[in-house]
Amino acid sequence: MTADRTADIRTTRTAAAPALEFLPGRWIANWDAENKEQWEATGRTIARRNLNWSIFAEFLGFVVWQLWSIVVVQLPAAGFTFSTSEIFWLISMPSLVGATLRIPYTFMVPRFGGRNWTIVSALLLLIPAIGLGLCVANPGTPFGVMLLVAALAGFGGGNFASSMANITFFYPAREKGWALGLNAAGGNMGAAVAQLAVPIVITLLAAGTVNAGTVNLPLAGWMWVPFILLAAFGAFKYMNNLTSAKGDVAGSVAALKEPHLWIMALLYIGTFGSFIGFAGVFPKLIKDYFPAFSAIGVGTVALSLAFLGPLVGSLARPYGGRMADRMGGARMTVTAFASMAVITLTMIWTLPLKNFWLFLVLFLLLFTASGFGNGATYRMIPVIFATSSRAARNGAGSVATQRLASSALGLISAIGAYGGFVIPQVLNASNTASGSYTPAFYGFVGAYVLMLAVCWFCYIRNANRNAMGHV
Repeated sequence: MTADRTADIRTTRTAAAPALEFLPGRWIANWDAENKEQWEATGRTIARRNLNWSIFAEFLGFVVWQLWSIVVVQLPAAGFTFSTSEIFWLISMPSLVGATLRIPYTFMVPRFGGRNWTIVSALLLLIPAIGLGLCVANPGTPFGVMLLVAALAGFGGGNFASSMANITFFYPAREKGWALGLNAAGGNMGAAVAQLAVPIVITLLAAGTVNAGTVNLPLAGWMWVPFILLAAFGAFKYMNNLTSAKGDVAGSVAALKEPHLWIMALLYIGTFGSFIGFAGVFPKLIKDYFPAFSAIGVGTVALSLAFLGPLVGSLARPYGGRMADRMGGARMTVTAFASMAVITLTMIWTLPLKNFWLFLVLFLLLFTASGFGNGATYRMIPVIFATSSRAARNGAGSVATQRLASSALGLISAIGAYGGFVIPQVLNASNTASGSYTPAFYGFVGAYVLMLAVCWFCYIRNANRNAMGHV
């Protein structure tokens, strides 16, 4: 090793632990989170720093992903005259693209490094944020252009997969669940913050502009640019790449052959898909059912209460995982689906009362149940692959089953996100065919009952027979 090379590398040595090598480009070699000496000496601090910036970048990814959900209800005030069907396409397109991007994004961290890809994925958010700011400034912008810019917001949805994959490499198994839970919950909060902050900013700063008295809608995109640049800078300055982070295409192919992957993907569409799908349409539903409450005036600003839905759903997610540890993920998931079915039926049957506050409370309960289901369903996956996968039944060791579970988590998160596309489109189809959203909600109830039955049959009824216990 040359003198120049030695000068670029700082080596931290701890007793009975491999030497961490800090290489140019903020790469770290010899990372072993399972080595307690290395973890306690330097690993925990490094991992926590990377987690903090990962949460911030993923949070902004969810913000951009969900921007159109709140922007579409403001389009008439900005002079746009799109049909209801076109509005639903603007809501659902980011989820379609984001869910699809989650699959390749899973493999970006091993290919380019966690720090490097966080920089790139954060900077990519500038495209849909600036694009939104530009296209909504002109009411003459064609729908096709608007749809393209909405599709680009899918970059934010892809960030979840790469962020979760990156943090997996940093933490030991005993702390991985908590770290991933924080990462996921922090990201999910982006949907709530976007729906809270955008109506306030675009009305507060409309005074003195050509949009005075209405909204300054371009700010819905421009307001996030400084934060995106900060996230990219923070990743550049403070995050790390790990040489030990290796891709596992073979593991993903093997996971695709496991029947449990497809069962759990169906269940995750019901839990996370409901969360992200209803987060997207909630502002639109409030405006259609209770237009007087779509924007509540608070002084000189307008406040949308739609943000409360993704907020409570995000906060409920880690508690769903914790309760699943106590009562079993399958039982918790069945309870979540039963609650979602009952709440949705109650909402349908009470709509004729035209009581906004009852509607709001019921929808918040629906978000809460989906959040609990998110945490419980996600907790089930590693347990199932460790005990009941084909590999486990054929005698595979813990390393092999953990590898399958890790690959399955990424794929299931991608498939589940398609719920964010399905729910708005089902509501759109229902409204087009019947002039009402009620048939769609009855369809959701049926889906929840079906998923409840699948979960019960596969993971509770046969639990003792296949030795899964409390999955």
